[in-house]
Amino acid sequence: MRCSRFHFHLSRLVRHCLLQWLPVVGLALSTGCGQEPDEQPEVMINLATVQSGPQIQAAELDGAITRQPRNASLYARRAAFRLDAGQVAPALEDINQALELDDSPGEFYFIKSRALRAQGRLQAALDAANQASRRGFSSPDLNLLVGETHLAARHYQEALDQLDRALQQEPDHSAALFYKGIAYVGLQDTVQALDYLRASLARDPQQPETLHQLAFLSNAFRQPDKAAVYAARGLKIAPTYGPLWYDYGRQFELQNQPDSAVRSYVRTVQLDTTFYRADYRIALTAFKSRRYAQAVPHLQRALRRSPRLVGARQMLAESLESLGRYPEAADQYRLLVAEYPGNRHWTYKAWKVGNRAKGVVVDETPRQAVEPIEPITVERPGTGL
Repeated sequence: MRCSRFHFHLSRLVRHCLLQWLPVVGLALSTGCGQEPDEQPEVMINLATVQSGPQIQAAELDGAITRQPRNASLYARRAAFRLDAGQVAPALEDINQALELDDSPGEFYFIKSRALRAQGRLQAALDAANQASRRGFSSPDLNLLVGETHLAARHYQEALDQLDRALQQEPDHSAALFYKGIAYVGLQDTVQALDYLRASLARDPQQPETLHQLAFLSNAFRQPDKAAVYAARGLKIAPTYGPLWYDYGRQFELQNQPDSAVRSYVRTVQLDTTFYRADYRIALTAFKSRRYAQAVPHLQRALRRSPRLVGARQMLAESLESLGRYPEAADQYRLLVAEYPGNRHWTYKAWKVGNRAKGVVVDETPRQAVEPIEPITVERPGTGL
């Protein structure tokens, strides 16, 4: 089976739910000149890169399977088709049925590995891929799949090893070059990350996700002119791809054009409600202008996607407090206390706003200083003291 083309349809389950299995990717990237980025990209990007099997209609396969219910290859072919159609659970049922009938073809385990990876079952996907290899299945797409799965698990060096194997077999494999770039982001080597992302783009210039990553990194290192070029180029290819609208807005923000930036961020969330960074940027602008009611829903949505988003919970707590929504504000301050247990400010705010939520008026009038009283000396009997 061969990788027919390099698709960049990001899986929402992984790109934003990866924040459930990866709370926050806080990586300081090295540029070689000591500069650190303003924000860090996710390093686990689940691209549907591994395509396999002929494009056979499911209905035709249904009839063939009815006539030949013991034909394992028919189930495997239908599994591959269903994977291409995004029907992961039925695909897994099909490939398991094929393996019950015949567990010798390594290709079947490759299909199973793809299905398990699509479900986010990383170790199971790796185990199935290992079975495929042990049964003689060899393909750059197998190495690509294993490399991307290691990347999703934050095993960056293992990912690079597998991606190098894919590139040894096919040096111009744009997907493998892309993933190597993302792996180097995880290893905090931005110079190599950019090199591999550009190499991937050179070999497959029509991929919006590659352009997004290049634009994002350019903005992160305060190079908005470069970011604008990548983002504009990407939007010509994929005008409804939300992350590119975010990149386009971010370069406006870095060039002190906040109104244009917010319009782009709004466009981002209209196209992709899971892209929490755009919600955060909209909320930040509203918060700075004391438009707390406008900031709250964007902060809430951003925090649902990224619970450890730096500064967002503080802004949400303060916005709710300013709006007089004390029970909700107290809950947010308590979460800040849980996150920063040694922070006396958040502890005080949780106590203060919690009392307000109960209707208890907290007297914040500074107390008058009292002169220290000299202790009374008590003479002990018989000591003469």
